[in-house]
Amino acid sequence: MVRVRFAPSPTGPLHIGGVRTALYNYLFARQQGGKMILRIEDTDQTRFVPGAEQYIIEALDWLGIQFDEGVHIGGPYGPYRQSDRKPMYRQYADQLIRDGWAYYAFDRPEALEAKRKEYEAEKKTFQYDCNTRSQMENSLSLGMEEAQRRIDAGDPYVVRFKFPEGIDITVHDLIRGDVTMNSRLLDDKVLFKSDGMPTYHLANIVDDHTMEITHVIRGEEWLPSAPLHVMLYKAFGWEDTMPQFAHLPLLLKPEGNGKLSKRDGDRLGFPVFPLEWHDPKSGEISSGYREKGYLPQAVVNMLALLGWNPGTEQEIMSMDELIKLFNIEHISKNGAKFNLDKAKWFNHEYFQKLGDEEVASYLEAQLKEHGISAEHDYVVKVAGMMKERITFPSELWETCCYFFQAPTEYNEKDVAKRWTPDMHIHMQKVIDILNTVPFEHDAIHKALLDDYIAANGLNTGKVMNSLRIAVVGRTVGPDMITLVLTIGKEETIRRVERAIEKIKIEK
Repeated sequence: MVRVRFAPSPTGPLHIGGVRTALYNYLFARQQGGKMILRIEDTDQTRFVPGAEQYIIEALDWLGIQFDEGVHIGGPYGPYRQSDRKPMYRQYADQLIRDGWAYYAFDRPEALEAKRKEYEAEKKTFQYDCNTRSQMENSLSLGMEEAQRRIDAGDPYVVRFKFPEGIDITVHDLIRGDVTMNSRLLDDKVLFKSDGMPTYHLANIVDDHTMEITHVIRGEEWLPSAPLHVMLYKAFGWEDTMPQFAHLPLLLKPEGNGKLSKRDGDRLGFPVFPLEWHDPKSGEISSGYREKGYLPQAVVNMLALLGWNPGTEQEIMSMDELIKLFNIEHISKNGAKFNLDKAKWFNHEYFQKLGDEEVASYLEAQLKEHGISAEHDYVVKVAGMMKERITFPSELWETCCYFFQAPTEYNEKDVAKRWTPDMHIHMQKVIDILNTVPFEHDAIHKALLDDYIAANGLNTGKVMNSLRIAVVGRTVGPDMITLVLTIGKEETIRRVERAIEKIKIEK
């Protein structure tokens, strides 16, 4: 049984890159008929932010990324929050020390800082590793008896991993192939702190093993930690059940230089978080895709193609199609540049897929905000007619307002360009035509465009755009005759009469 996990830390809002990691885990699990687990990794309590955990859950739910087990729904491998699993980690740290894979270290922060400065003075970089551990205060240099005495006396300590000296460690990555690093280049990472909490590295490995995780799909920023994780599996004797690793490429700034950050979003005017975030400490509000009017289906489709493709030219894919087509081997090794125009394009495409009733529900909410009531069937008709012009729901009022209220003013530039001194004569003729011919498309078209405008050698653009100015207030909107038929004969005539009177006075 394939079992994958998404394991964020509750240190703030979920970055859109983290969302993509969750999505790829979800697509892989579903395609393989496996399980998706949400685990909260909160070992670093100093960075805990209230509300962040619930934010993560709400964001992924909005996007349709569903979990089979997790901190919010439970499951047979719980608890799914690391702080709730705290009692179990001590035994694993003790096991590593017992088996010679770890040691106690008593170095105080000021001693470590002094050692760093000493190395800097010699233009070197200090690293706590196989070359320096004998110079430091730890159970290897002091002896286990002295180490135990210090522990009994209440001296603060940490547990560090003991890398074997001079061995090559190979991590097989499903995206990048074999990645090999020599242990001389690796520092003896802290695994356990004297406050009783494990660090990420120990908790991560223990949790993945005890939750029977089969595949670890995570961001490439964790690739440098992978040799330690592989060695921890070896140290515990869990090599046979070690999960397979896949390290995903970074999401890059639109210009391609460096990881996409909140600052990039602020600078260029797009969200980097799925939902709006209210920082409980600073009070700062960060925009979210949901509140900006992005549809969850569009965000999912857009993110899926940032670093992966199905091997075809197809771009629009539902969640079910993504699940069917997803393949880890097609994930790129290179970072993917975020493209704001493409994000908007996806949202436009998915907005067109919405039913007229759903679009109408957005429009009705905006009509209510403007104090306008309208028959539901009429709103649905307008929504269906105009949705192809919409990228975000927030654009509906501006795009459709003239279907529900007559213009009170007229765009000066449009009037100056289209409304000639004799235009009131032609607009009066429009009224006469509407009052005499059958009120249907072909009859109006023939009487107005053929029998009047063409027959009299008039400029079609000027007359029809002047009619549009009269009805809309500016030269935008759908086919003019369709618009007239939609708002009705009486309303059209009222608007034209008012324009004749008002624009003629202004000229």
